[in-house]
Amino acid sequence: MAISLPVCEIDPLERSRGLTNSEIDERISSVKKRLGEKLLILGHHYQRDSIIQHTDLIGDSFLLSKMAADSDSEFIVFCGVHFMAESADILTNDAQKVILPNLRAGCSMADMANLKDVTECWNSLIEKFDLLDPIDRKDPNLPAAENENYLIPITYMNSSASLKAFVGSHGGVVCTSSNAEGVLKWAFKRAGENGKVLFFPDQHLGRNTGLAMGLSLEEMATWTPNDEPEWNALDKSKIILWHGYCSVHRRFSTTQITEFREQFPDGLVVVHPECKTDVVNAADATGSTEFIRNYVKNAPEGANIGVGTEINMVQRLNEEYKNKEISCLDPSICPCSTMYMIHPIYLLDVLERIESEEIPNQIIVPDDEKISASIALNRMLSILK
Repeated sequence: MAISLPVCEIDPLERSRGLTNSEIDERISSVKKRLGEKLLILGHHYQRDSIIQHTDLIGDSFLLSKMAADSDSEFIVFCGVHFMAESADILTNDAQKVILPNLRAGCSMADMANLKDVTECWNSLIEKFDLLDPIDRKDPNLPAAENENYLIPITYMNSSASLKAFVGSHGGVVCTSSNAEGVLKWAFKRAGENGKVLFFPDQHLGRNTGLAMGLSLEEMATWTPNDEPEWNALDKSKIILWHGYCSVHRRFSTTQITEFREQFPDGLVVVHPECKTDVVNAADATGSTEFIRNYVKNAPEGANIGVGTEINMVQRLNEEYKNKEISCLDPSICPCSTMYMIHPIYLLDVLERIESEEIPNQIIVPDDEKISASIALNRMLSILK
């Protein structure tokens, strides 16, 4: 499990009483200027504008981690959530220090799968279906031999470092929302004719990707921790889906899409693959955050576009493309509550402490986890090439 050192003793929000937003912004800008190239501030697409204005780079979680690794900056302040900072620590070198402005900024989806529950599931499936563990193979990168049937683990990027390490040590791989299909094809070759893939923690990304590849719903059963397994359904499955989901993307519905189309008959709908299958099927297009950005960019001038993803990103797209009308499908607004924990005052707090030669809220993935997790991430990169 990743550790973080040290925790702030006084809540930055308490220390900031009386500061105006403009004063906070001015102090952040001043510290950034003084730290110069020693500092790199990363911002996920889902962050609020008051954070994004101070970031050096913007992107999705994996892209930002790669950017951090490619930089020479000593201090990487990751304005995202915990698993993202862990991934950055895995990919960066030992001289670089990854810092999370608010240690409470986690991810509800990532928290739905932990090492204990995944290990219990793994052992149960291996035993029940007489599957082989890729950890016993001399070369887990080779396709399965005839009559060999393996259980291959895939973890979504939105997972803890300990689960990425589990996957790496058991011949598996990490995936993102943009490469899940390629990763599943890789896994199927290594599972064997009657092998299985265990996909966690997001059931919807796994199910939607499997359907796009031609699998039936009957070939994808769900494993729910602490519930009695439905062994007959699991036996028929090629992909066993963990019962996890994104609390933001689960809010989108076909009713919202219908209402949007009634208002804009020629409108376009694009949603994230973490949405439920009926929502994905009702949309015109589905893809990762970068896919959605490009879809909006390439849409014709004057288009009305309904988007099924986090509100901060949607509003930013609407500001960026003033010749198009871009709106969130969820009328009641859908911010990511954990991303929202990165308040500007928390950013200011860690920057001023860095300048005072502290290393606040550093995210440190233990070396053994880092090695195994790196294996899983590098397997993913080899699939992309």
